[in-house]
Amino acid sequence: MASSSKPLPLSEPQTYTTMDKDLEAIGAHCQYSYCNVLDFLPFRCESCRGTYCLDHRTETAHKCSHAGEWAARRKAAASPSTTPPLRGKPTLATDTQCSHPVCKTYINTLTSTGVSCPTCNRQYCLKHRLKEDHACSTLVPLGARQGNAGSAQAQSMERAKAALGRLKVWGKEKQAAVLPKPKPSTASSRMMALNALKRTAKGDEKIPVDKRVYLYVEAEANTTTAKLPKGDFWYSKEWSVGRMLDAAAKNLQVQNVNNRGGGEEEKLRVFHVEGGRLLEFSEKVGDVVTSGNTVVLLRGVGPAVPNPIQV
Repeated sequence: MASSSKPLPLSEPQTYTTMDKDLEAIGAHCQYSYCNVLDFLPFRCESCRGTYCLDHRTETAHKCSHAGEWAARRKAAASPSTTPPLRGKPTLATDTQCSHPVCKTYINTLTSTGVSCPTCNRQYCLKHRLKEDHACSTLVPLGARQGNAGSAQAQSMERAKAALGRLKVWGKEKQAAVLPKPKPSTASSRMMALNALKRTAKGDEKIPVDKRVYLYVEAEANTTTAKLPKGDFWYSKEWSVGRMLDAAAKNLQVQNVNNRGGGEEEKLRVFHVEGGRLLEFSEKVGDVVTSGNTVVLLRGVGPAVPNPIQV
C-alpha cells in the first residue's frame, strides 16, 4: 500500500534528504528489502545514497551499510584540514623572545601576541610595541640596504669617537660635566666625601660590606640613552668589569645588548675617569677601581685601549 505520509519539519541537519518533487508524479519504491512500498515523497540516505520511505529513512531504520559516513563527511568539512600540534612550554629553541634587550617575554604564543615594527623590522611584545618604547630611532633596520646601514653605523661611530675624544682631553670643563662636584683635595675631605657616597649608594645587599667598592656611575649622554643619567652604587670587588657593566646598565636603565652579539657600534664600554682608560670586560673590579672613583658608560667606542688620554 502506497504511503501518503508528509515530510516532518526539520530543526537540524539529518542523515536523509527529501527526493526531487518531479518524482511525486510516479513515486519511488523503498529499497529496504522487507518494505518495497511505493512512496510519492521518498527520502535519500546521505550515507548509502539509497531511496527509502518515511518509516525507513533513518540509518538505523534501514540498517544502513555505510552508517556514519554522512556524519564523518560533515565533521571533516566543518573542521580544519590539519590540526596544529599541541604547544608545550615556550623555550628559546622553539619560540621567539621580544627584541627589546631587557625583555624576556616570549611572543607569538597562545598567550602573548607579537607585534612587528615596520621601521626597524623587529618583533616586540605588546609592552614594547611602540617606537618610543624600544628606542626605534637608534636601531639599524634589519634587512636594510648596505648603504643605509653603513651610513647609520658611520654616524654612530662618529658620535662614539667624539665622546671618547672629549674624555681624552680631560680637564676642568669635562671634569665639571662628568663629576657631580670637584674631587676633594685633602685626606679628611676625601674621607667625608666617601662616607657621604656610602650613605647614598645602592647595590646588592648580599655583597659583604668588606667586599664592596663604592662608585659614582654616569651614562655618557651623546652615545647612550638612560632614564637615570647618573647615580651612586656599590659593586663587588670580586666581580669582573663585564658583570659590573651589566649591573650599572640595569641601575641607570641603559639599553645593554652586549650579550646579544653584534658590532662594536652597539656595545657598551666602561671608561674609568681616574685611570683615564677603557676597562677590559675580563678585568677584576677590585684591581682597577677604588671606592670614590667615577666610571662612565659609553657606547660604540670600540675595544678597550691602554691609557687613551695619553695616546
